[in-house]
Amino acid sequence: MATISELAREHTELTKEQTTHLANLVSEWGMLADLCFADLLLYVPVTGDSDNWLVVAQVRAATGQTLYISDWVGTMASNGERPLIWEAFHSRSIVEDEIFVEGIDEDCRMMAIPVVFEGEVIAILTREWSRRTGRQPGELERTYLEMFDRFADMIIHGTFPFAGRVADSSVAPRVGDGAIVLDENARVRYASPNATSALHRVGISANAVGQTLAELGVVDSSVRQAFERFQPVVEEFEQTADVTLLARCIPIVDEIDNAPLVTGAVMLLRDVSELRRRDRMILSKDATIREIHHRVKNNLQTISALLRLQGRRLESAEAKAAVAESVRRIRTIALVHETLSREPGDDVAFIEIVRPLLRLVEESLQSPDRPMRFKVVGDGGRLPATVVTPLSVVLTELLQNAVDHGFPESEGGGNVVVFLEIMESELRIEVIDDGRGIPDGFNLADQTGLGLSIVRTLVTTELAGSIVMRPATAKELKDVELTPRAGNTGTVISLRVPLNEE
Repeated sequence: MATISELAREHTELTKEQTTHLANLVSEWGMLADLCFADLLLYVPVTGDSDNWLVVAQVRAATGQTLYISDWVGTMASNGERPLIWEAFHSRSIVEDEIFVEGIDEDCRMMAIPVVFEGEVIAILTREWSRRTGRQPGELERTYLEMFDRFADMIIHGTFPFAGRVADSSVAPRVGDGAIVLDENARVRYASPNATSALHRVGISANAVGQTLAELGVVDSSVRQAFERFQPVVEEFEQTADVTLLARCIPIVDEIDNAPLVTGAVMLLRDVSELRRRDRMILSKDATIREIHHRVKNNLQTISALLRLQGRRLESAEAKAAVAESVRRIRTIALVHETLSREPGDDVAFIEIVRPLLRLVEESLQSPDRPMRFKVVGDGGRLPATVVTPLSVVLTELLQNAVDHGFPESEGGGNVVVFLEIMESELRIEVIDDGRGIPDGFNLADQTGLGLSIVRTLVTTELAGSIVMRPATAKELKDVELTPRAGNTGTVISLRVPLNEE
């Protein structure tokens, strides 16, 4: 469905400021529809066709039965509606009369309200309802309709919706959550049954009518700010230790002696205690998970330190190498848990793992006889911890393999680049080096070394991915800013890991 801005640009001569005013009105009119128990439609004049009016927005009331099942946005006003719209447009006053609605035999009525911006009528807001299916009049209905009429007067005078930055109505309570009507002295004129129930939940059982919220013991800062600033104010406050209320106060502003004056207000009230309790539980759970990651990291570092102590007591070079590799793998997993302990939720930016991982490998494999340079290109996006942990171990093993087999210490060092890219629902990782390359007839499936065996197992089972190891092409080396060296072909280790999107 097209937006107000799109429809206005295509069919009208409305300026950007006028279109913004209409968009602000639409952001507020859920409250208006609830107050008048009816459908609201917004009509704008069509460029070059003085007889036609276009519907650019529509809203249904949450407090009453809708007159229209279908959406009419993008359609023209009917023959029965146009005369009322024209009369309201030219008279700059509210017009009400009966209308015929196709498919409905009941008596239907329409109230046309001119929408004024900077002294000019730019649109017509209509209230359309059936008298037979409407709500039976009572104190609530009479009070709500009176409030709607007062907001309608503000629309005619161009003071509603409010100019400038106002409180976001999208997070505010609706009329059905609970409404309190205040007079010019901020005293309660009327409290709806749901608002009364909310007050009862915080221990206020006294009759609210005639008293201010402060006298009742309710936090009234939103009311005071709305009266002082002539703008709606949204506030959430803990009325008691167990009850949290969300309130939005919308002032009613009249022009008295050419000066704005607040002559009343509507305060919408909702009990959000259960929502905030769940939020606190989620925050507590999240903090607990991060603490667990932190403790796991500490435990892994302790194990790593113990293994290093044990390694110093060994005399066998092969045993020392095996312990050193185990230490490196444990440190890799500890690195993942350290990052997760700082991140909210169960996902982590993979690049935040790869960068310190490269530094870790560089520290362990760097030597004066074999200077190595590591670089990462691209971004792997955010990945769940269940993917990051095995993927980090795999990447560590691949970097170790690239250095050990591509750059023997007798031949000097070189460069290794880790390339990351997300393609649709797949993560692509390539480890590219400018080393001596792989021997002829090399087959990854035939390799029996522990490192590559770990890689194959993790990639094909835990990650459900694929891995290929092949000689690098000149273009692939150039793409990552590497230059082929004499006698070296370079190697590409390519990983594909599917990402299951929820």
